[in-house]
Amino acid sequence: MTYSQAKYPYLIKNIDGSLRISFFFSVSYIIFIYQIMSQILYKQIQEFYDASSGLWEQIWGEHMHHGYYGVDGKQVKERRQAQIDLIEELLHWADVKGAKNILDVGCGIGGSSLYLADKFGANATGITLSPVQAARAMERSLAMNLSQKTRFMVANAQEMPFEDNSFDLVWSLESGEHMPDKTKFLQECYRVLKPGGTLIMVTWCHRNTDKLPLTGDEQKHLEDIYRVYCLPYVMSLADYEAIAWQLPLNNIRTADWSTAVAPFWNVVIDSAFTPQAFIGLLMAGWSTIQGALSLGLMRRGYETGLVRFGLLRGTKEFRI
Repeated sequence: MTYSQAKYPYLIKNIDGSLRISFFFSVSYIIFIYQIMSQILYKQIQEFYDASSGLWEQIWGEHMHHGYYGVDGKQVKERRQAQIDLIEELLHWADVKGAKNILDVGCGIGGSSLYLADKFGANATGITLSPVQAARAMERSLAMNLSQKTRFMVANAQEMPFEDNSFDLVWSLESGEHMPDKTKFLQECYRVLKPGGTLIMVTWCHRNTDKLPLTGDEQKHLEDIYRVYCLPYVMSLADYEAIAWQLPLNNIRTADWSTAVAPFWNVVIDSAFTPQAFIGLLMAGWSTIQGALSLGLMRRGYETGLVRFGLLRGTKEFRI
């Protein structure tokens, strides 16, 4: 063993006497860096939603997701009704007529969790990275007399604190875009899903790239969105579907509802610059202000076809 190998045990001697870094050290180092970067991202997501959720509820209500404006995107409706319609249309599309035990992954302040618990008379659990969101969701559950049917907690969606086969409906409405490891995220959703249960995942995507790779301008546009909204990256709906087949989910169905939801950003932008919203933005801090000033990124993304609104559903088969 050379002096260098004694001092740096991760070095391996080649046949010609030169040294190289061992494969196992390289892999371990990559994993270590990934874990550090993930923790930084989780902290950014937490701080973003801790700061902005109160303002969002004040201006836009309890549902922190897109609204549904008809297949052609031309139905005129009140914003909150459009958001409720999105939930109902998703349930219809996924052929979900009931549930007993629901998991809402990325629950926000409990908008979907409480709506679904009330609609189905089900138990619902919501997880979020934001303690502020979890606390507010619990307050809302008390106000709605649903505290005995719902619970909310701070938890990592890629390391869920639940037993296998725990939920007959796993619901993820616009949280997948925040996940640093999309495969691990879907694996966890599959793990906690009961046999016979349904997974519904709705997430921000970029356009499919099977025929044309993303251009430099498109990549720059996405990177601006990532920076503002604390996203590691997004991918195409086809990429998500490929992961779903590997899990393996059954009865997989996908859809692109970009046209149906794109008008939502016009509604948000129109209401973001009222006196009430302006004062709230100043109180919420820079990250929230930056997010409001960048709303046009999402609108332009839909207009150019770069940003897509992807749906995926599947079921977990019974195994003997």
